[in-house]
Amino acid sequence: MIQASIITIGDELLIGQVIDTNSAWIAQQLNAIGVPVKRRVAVGDAWDAIWDALDEEGKHSNIILITGGLGPTADDITKPLLCEYFNGKMVRDEKVLAHVKHLFEQVFRRPWLEPNAQQADVPDTCTVLFNSVGTAPGMMFEKEGKVFISMPGVPFEMQTIMREHVLKLLPQRFKMAHIAHRTLLTAGIGESFLAERIKNFEAKLPSNVKLAYLPSYGMVRLRLTDTGYDVDAIEKEIDEQFATLQTLIPDVLVTNVDEPMETVVGKLLLSKKQTVGTAESCTGGYIAHLITSHAGSSAYFKGSVVSYDNKVKTDLLGVTNETLQKEGAVSEETVMQMVKGALAQLNTDYAVAVSGIMGPDGGSAEKPVGTVWVAVGNNKKITTQKLWFRYERKRNIELTAINALNLLRKFILENS
Repeated sequence: MIQASIITIGDELLIGQVIDTNSAWIAQQLNAIGVPVKRRVAVGDAWDAIWDALDEEGKHSNIILITGGLGPTADDITKPLLCEYFNGKMVRDEKVLAHVKHLFEQVFRRPWLEPNAQQADVPDTCTVLFNSVGTAPGMMFEKEGKVFISMPGVPFEMQTIMREHVLKLLPQRFKMAHIAHRTLLTAGIGESFLAERIKNFEAKLPSNVKLAYLPSYGMVRLRLTDTGYDVDAIEKEIDEQFATLQTLIPDVLVTNVDEPMETVVGKLLLSKKQTVGTAESCTGGYIAHLITSHAGSSAYFKGSVVSYDNKVKTDLLGVTNETLQKEGAVSEETVMQMVKGALAQLNTDYAVAVSGIMGPDGGSAEKPVGTVWVAVGNNKKITTQKLWFRYERKRNIELTAINALNLLRKFILENS
């Protein structure tokens, strides 16, 4: 079967200064056209490391995609290395040169320097993949039936070359298998307990159907994958297995589509033509951020009161001083009053409120770090939940937000 390797180049990737998002994006695009990624490798800006990676990945994969190291500075060694690796010599591509000059003179409006012209130099053993949005072109080489494609490390430039060239070229050179995925999201059950519940189903899966467990933020995604060359048969088989899987876990099933919790909630609100607002203390507006990260959220999200300070809780949300003094800001009574205040201030059908101790400081024996109270409600009813998290601050905030959204989801289903 055709399979791919991805090589990302740059010291910044190895020291953690830059997060490698290119590999994830490339893998998603390859998967969509039927090319599974077998290996992903990151190497520094070192000649021997890059050369060895090319040798090694050429042993494992038919398609090797490379990003990084194509700039005009001395540390960008990918292009000269590829020239030597594929026994070529540098030639100047006039189309690329004209494009680079146009970018500097008309778009960037920067002085023209000779090193910029070197961006148009390419090995004569490659096929140039024109970069319409940047200065460094992509390059495709072929060796012993394997295809090597080098692209810039700048994400939007790499993505443009992938869309305009790579994803069109690969199906012309290789017979692609069909890869079908089906993903669902569960909440309220741990990975091991979920595995126990569906172990008989998993044991009976056909050999070509794989089940993956993907835990995250207190939830677990289950993904079925089927691969083969008969598209209709593959789609029929995976649909049947996916339907069976859903019947085994109806009580913990959130959605049978691969989408995040905030999208599930947004679609639910949109379908009912209802609205929500948030009153956030410990999450600092993160719940609102998740909701509004999706286009069209203005149809169901009205706004947020970030009541980080207790005075904001009292002045804007109507939390009483008596409650704060007696029960504290992190309490069931406080979040219930925050919900009532948010409903009044934002004039929404539903409101979500959270107050907690995210850490690393601020906890006590009675209310340790990671203690969170969540409330969701409408003008008729309010539901609360107490949570305990044991992680660092950022993860505690993320877990609070996702659990609050899930509580909202269940409340809407039960009370609308």
